[in-house]
Amino acid sequence: SYLQNIQRYFGGKIGMEAVSHSPTLLWFLDWSDMDANLDCIALMGLGLSAFVFITGCANMIIMFLLWLLYHSLSQLLETGFLAIFLCPVLTLRAIPRHTPPSKIVIWAFRWLIFRIMLGAGLIKIRGDRCWRDLTCMNYHYETQPVPNPIAYYMHRSPWWFHSFEVLGNHLIELVVPFFLFLGRRMCAIHGVLQILFQVILIVSGNLSFLNWLTIVPSIACFDDSNLAFLFSSRQGGLRGQVAKIQAEEVTGQGPPPHHGTFIRRVVNIAFGSLIAFLSLPVILNLLSTKQVMNTSFNSLRIVNTYGAFGSITKERTEVIVEGTSSLDPKDPNAQWQEYGFKCKPGDLQRRPCLITPYHYRLDWLMWFAAFQTYEQNAWLIHLAGKLLTNDSHALSLISHNPFAGSQPPRWIRAEHYRYKFSRPGGSHAGNGKWWIRKRIGMYFPPLSVKHLKQYFKEQNWPPLDTH
Repeated sequence: SYLQNIQRYFGGKIGMEAVSHSPTLLWFLDWSDMDANLDCIALMGLGLSAFVFITGCANMIIMFLLWLLYHSLSQLLETGFLAIFLCPVLTLRAIPRHTPPSKIVIWAFRWLIFRIMLGAGLIKIRGDRCWRDLTCMNYHYETQPVPNPIAYYMHRSPWWFHSFEVLGNHLIELVVPFFLFLGRRMCAIHGVLQILFQVILIVSGNLSFLNWLTIVPSIACFDDSNLAFLFSSRQGGLRGQVAKIQAEEVTGQGPPPHHGTFIRRVVNIAFGSLIAFLSLPVILNLLSTKQVMNTSFNSLRIVNTYGAFGSITKERTEVIVEGTSSLDPKDPNAQWQEYGFKCKPGDLQRRPCLITPYHYRLDWLMWFAAFQTYEQNAWLIHLAGKLLTNDSHALSLISHNPFAGSQPPRWIRAEHYRYKFSRPGGSHAGNGKWWIRKRIGMYFPPLSVKHLKQYFKEQNWPPLDTH
C-alpha cells in the first residue's frame, strides 16, 4: 500500500522520482507476494550479518549488500553506510595485510556520535520545560514506550536523584561530545562515557536496539593501543598483526603503493567530501531554534539529524482492546474480555517485560496511539478487523487471545485508561499488582465485521476473511 501510494503520487509510474523518494529493492520485485519478498530480504540480511559476526571478516561488498538490504526495510541507516568504507574492498581477513582504515572514515563515525548526542541534548533543552527545571526523570521511567522491571523501581527514586539524572544527561549530551576534538585521551574518555551512558539506558528501559546501535560509532573513539587488551599478544595474534602494520606505516617499510592504493585514497577523499557536503543542512538544523529531530535531508538518508525525548509525557495512557460474543454491545451484562499484548502494559499483575535489544513494533505503536486518536491511527481499525476474524497473522503479534479455540468475537472495542506504577510495598503491590489504572473513556466504539467491510473496501485493504 505504501509503495502504491508513492507510485500514484508520481503519476502511476515506477520511475526515478519514485525510487529516489523511497529507495528500496521492493520496487524491482514482484508485488503479488510481498510477504515472501520481505522474508527473503530479512533472511539474506541475517545470513550475511551472521557470517560477519561469526568470522569477524567483512569487505565493502558484503557491507554494501547489508546496507542495501536494510535500507529496503528501514530508511535510516547511517552507521551501516559508514561501515562500507571501514572495510577492504574484497579481502576477507580479520586484519587486512597492509591497509589500515582511513582516518576519514574513523572521523565520520566520530562525527556521527557527536551529532547523535548533541542533537539529543539540544532538542531537550529547546523542547520540554521539565528538562530545564530538572524534573523530566520524575516521569520518564513510568511513561517511556515500554518500561522494564528496573524502571518500576527507578521511578520511586527521590526527587534529588532524578534531578541529578537530568544534570548528568545534559553533561553527557551537551558537554562531553566536544571531548572528541580535545586530543586522543579526551576522545577515549568520551567513548567510555558514551558507552556507559548507553548501558544505563539499556538497563533502565526497553528502547529496543537503538542504544546498542549508538554504541557502535562510540568505538571509533578508541585507537589500537586502547583496545589492545582485547586481543591475543602471542606472536601472530591480532595484536601482533596490528603492530606490524603500524610499524610499516611509521617506517615506510611496507609494500610499495600500487594503483589500488591510490584508487582507495581517491574514494576515501570523495567519501569525506560527500559527508561534509551532506552535513551542511544537518549543522544548520542543530543551530536552528526550530530544530527537528530524526530527519534526513537526502533521499538515501546518508547523513541525518537525530534526537530523542524532546518532550516527556507526564501521564501514561494505554489503549486496551476488548472483545465480546454478546449480540448487543450495549447490553450492560455483556462480558468484555481483554486482549493481551506481548510487552505493553495491560494486565495489572503482569511484571513489566525485558526485551532489549529486541523490538515489538506493535506494542511500540500502541504507545503512540494512546496519546493520539484512532482517526490518526487507521491501522488500529485494521487490527480490530483482523481480531474480529481470528486472523492467525494478527494473533501471532499478541500474547493472549481470549477467544482462542472458539468462535471469534462479534464486537471489538478499545477503552482508554490512565496507568500508573503501583507503589513497591504498598497495598496494590501486596496484591501482586505492578500497575494501577483508571478508566478515561472510550477510545473507539464497538465495531463488527458488518461495520468494517465497507471501511476496508474504502481503504483499499484486502477484504476480511469471515470463514
